[in-house]
Amino acid sequence: MSEQHTPAPIYRKDYTPFSHDVESVALHFELEGSRTTVRSTLKLSARGEQRTLRLDGSELELISIELDGRILSADEYQLDEESLTLQTPQQCELVITTAVGPAANTALEGLYLSSGNFCTQCEAEGFRRITFYPDRPDVLSIFTTTIVAEQKAFPQLLANGNRIESGVLPPGTPEYRPSMDITGELEDGRHYAVWHDPFPKPCYLFALVAGDLACVRDSFTTVSGREVAIEFYVQHGNENKTEHAVASLQRAMAWDEQKYGREYDLDLYMVVAVDDFNMGAMENKGLNVFNSKFVLARPESATDTDFVNIEAVIGHEYFHNWSGNRVTCRDWFQLSLKEGFTVLRDQQFTADMTSSAVKRIDDVRMLRAHQFPEDAGPMAHPVRPDSFVEINNFYTLTIYEKGAEVVRMLHTLLGEEGFRKGCDLYFERHDGSAVTCDDFIVAMEEVNGVELQQFRRWYAQAGTPRITMSRKYDQQDQRYTITLKQQTPATPGQEEKLPLHIPLKLSLLDSEGKALPLRLQGEGGAAATVRVFDFTRKEQQFVFEDVVAEPTPSLLRGFSAPVILNHDYSDSELAFLMGHETDAFNRWEAGQQLALRIMQRLLADKREGRELSLDEALAEAFGQTLNDEQLDPALAAEALSLPDEAYVAECENPADPQAIHTVRQFLRRALAERFRDALQQRYGSLNTGGCYRLDADAMASRRLRNTCLAYLSLLDSGEYAQQQFATAHNMTDSMAALDALVDNGHSQATAALEAFYDSWHHDMLVLDKWFSVQARSGMPDTLQRVEQLLGHPDFLISNPNRVRSLISAFTAANPARFHDSDGGGYRLLADKVIELNSRNPQLASRLLGPLTRWRGLTENYQQLMRTELQRILDSGDLSRDVYEVVTKSLA
Repeated sequence: MSEQHTPAPIYRKDYTPFSHDVESVALHFELEGSRTTVRSTLKLSARGEQRTLRLDGSELELISIELDGRILSADEYQLDEESLTLQTPQQCELVITTAVGPAANTALEGLYLSSGNFCTQCEAEGFRRITFYPDRPDVLSIFTTTIVAEQKAFPQLLANGNRIESGVLPPGTPEYRPSMDITGELEDGRHYAVWHDPFPKPCYLFALVAGDLACVRDSFTTVSGREVAIEFYVQHGNENKTEHAVASLQRAMAWDEQKYGREYDLDLYMVVAVDDFNMGAMENKGLNVFNSKFVLARPESATDTDFVNIEAVIGHEYFHNWSGNRVTCRDWFQLSLKEGFTVLRDQQFTADMTSSAVKRIDDVRMLRAHQFPEDAGPMAHPVRPDSFVEINNFYTLTIYEKGAEVVRMLHTLLGEEGFRKGCDLYFERHDGSAVTCDDFIVAMEEVNGVELQQFRRWYAQAGTPRITMSRKYDQQDQRYTITLKQQTPATPGQEEKLPLHIPLKLSLLDSEGKALPLRLQGEGGAAATVRVFDFTRKEQQFVFEDVVAEPTPSLLRGFSAPVILNHDYSDSELAFLMGHETDAFNRWEAGQQLALRIMQRLLADKREGRELSLDEALAEAFGQTLNDEQLDPALAAEALSLPDEAYVAECENPADPQAIHTVRQFLRRALAERFRDALQQRYGSLNTGGCYRLDADAMASRRLRNTCLAYLSLLDSGEYAQQQFATAHNMTDSMAALDALVDNGHSQATAALEAFYDSWHHDMLVLDKWFSVQARSGMPDTLQRVEQLLGHPDFLISNPNRVRSLISAFTAANPARFHDSDGGGYRLLADKVIELNSRNPQLASRLLGPLTRWRGLTENYQQLMRTELQRILDSGDLSRDVYEVVTKSLA
């Protein structure tokens, strides 16, 4: 084992403001792939008596330092692997010249090359890989950026803000200096562009792109009548794949004006699509850099899910212009201030553009399958963490998705109008500032005249709260009592938990499914049938009067809080809610809970060696949903889908992934066999013909039709899937058919995979789907198939999308095959983490997630997973990213 340096944690309690104000930043880039020089000119003012200036820097070649025009000697500053420190006067101009190597930058942080184009990624701490600077979000400054590059190779030179100058440099010119009077076209010369961003921003929002890209132009007229130019930059040949993304941006701009009163502030909005990107996209001010998968789409090459995701991510990054850019976070512990709030905004946007009920179900499915396990694992942390070793490890579902649920609860508690007023005050008060989660809560409190002190615990406590419900009906007094208890399990570093302020959205349904008036004991006047109650104590009773007959409670309507509800519903009550519930989410939830309960019984039967059988209540509910042509097809598709294996595993302690897969497959096949004729009939009736439409109704029909296909493909020899694959006129139907063939090991699968590859091997994003569909297969030989695909000529370890399409699809989306009984899946993942550790630490640490959840599994899996985690640790010389995850997982 090689020696491993133990990195020190950073604590929120230790926050102090930066020693200096950076009044302005002038950056000058001379772009070369092997060695780019960067000159930064900082105008600084020291705060108080502080004169020591410490700037962050990593993997930089220092060329020179000038302080107020004087070149400093080596004994006038201190330089180490992570920083540059020097003494300054109270006010000064500091000029630092450095060199970096973009071509060798495989970590994809800072300045790097992607498909021959220069690109930056600075969030969270990538700017320190470009130049020495206070790389922290609370240092805001005005940026002016000059870019010089070879004109023929890099005709586009882009940065934040507005382009204020550009021109061509003749051969032999040493470098561009501002206001050089150079005009005309010069063969083989260099050219330059100067960009100025008038809005102060932290360096993590800096962006630069230089390359030979195609530009698709459009515009948007704001509510005040200003015309904003829109420019999308993509690889040549992809221009015809941007129409949906451009339209999505225009819809997002209009929606944000109407919903939140936020108008865009620059005259130009640019989006650049790159193939090599660690994240989904980045909201750099005026110049968003996107993973190409969230920009490029046409019906023949992208699925309905791709189209929806593109619109959501385009919206998310645009909404950041206010919730993240104009108002940013003071420190990285406040990351959810911008991300949780903006995820809620993009969820609301997607709900308004598609189906609000289906969107809510999709979000909760993801939360339960992925964020709840994170909350229960070794990397569990509060929405606002107290410490971290590597900030990149905290771009988590807890920060984003649970953070969005926390903001959604504020919306539920305060109502639409109260929430909007709080947002208006927050933006008005903190525009141009770096603030905290508390500042957001204070704005909500002040404008609504409420006190949210207890609610703040959602930001401070990790873990998923568990609510236990019991109820009692008094016929004589016509009184109905619901007793609730809340408890949050211990998480690393937090053994004791305090009660949370939980918004409880509630109705009581009579025997016909009608919602009753909700009048608490002692209340008078008119009573609403749907109310939000404050559940704030460890144990709390809600006593309702004038309840003439025993009702069925409808709790957590719309999933009003991110909790696990342990209820005492009978099977018949769940079936009743499935048929009579008026809240679309709770109707779906009742079916999920009934199916979960039955799956848990079957798991017990399997452990005891009893024969498995289909539950009649579940079968009846399945049949009613399948034959209900009045139900939204998208909701029907969700209702017909059994709980995800990952969610079932979270509800089992300990869990056996192989047993869960066996039971779930048994139920799917039994339901398919029972309703074969009905599935065939519904599948045929939903044929959309040759015309592809991208609207809610058409997508809903395809969603239900492909759900029926998935069930039918469990029974037949693949003829339905083969026929659909051969005749599909869009990627949604093509992928659904290919998935059905491969997942079930039908004889036509090999030929279909070959045909798909022959048609699409030239398209990187579609080829990612080809890798994923094989990695997700339920066939026993999937591990061997994945190992073979790792050696495929088109597998690129340097491309994060390709790595995720194969490795993550296998390890995170295929629990039955990943949890191979001999640990082969674990060994494969550990091998790739070790390989990627030095190449791309961010990607390596994010791949680790499935290995960290060993505590929730049975003993045989636990030991195998711990062995691989230890092997990663013993490999030595780990990045901070990987080291933090592995050590916390083994602790």
